[in-house]
Amino acid sequence: MSEAKKLHVKKGDKIVVLSGKDKGKTGKIIQALPKKSKVVVEGLNTVKRHTKPSQNLPQGGIIVKEAPLHSAKVMLVCPACDQATRIKKTSLASGASVRTCKKCGEIIDK
Repeated sequence: MSEAKKLHVKKGDKIVVLSGKDKGKTGKIIQALPKKSKVVVEGLNTVKRHTKPSQNLPQGGIIVKEAPLHSAKVMLVCPACDQATRIKKTSLASGASVRTCKKCGEIIDK
């Protein structure tokens, strides 16, 4: 299997989709999959799955759920300036590295 890649977004980040059927929509990341370079966004990239009845789902039927989206298709939305932005890594005095908004310079990781 491929090595896990470092993603520019994390679980809980607010993002905007750059391309695909959900282009321009915003959402919150509910799961990050670094080994596949994908993220699952709440309410976006939904697909229908036809499932057989099981113990977990005795009814069965058509289930609508979120499918993973490639991380290159999403861009982080800065919580301070509320714009889609790239990030840069900044070192603090304590030696820790944090993500910073390139547009307003505000620290994203609190």
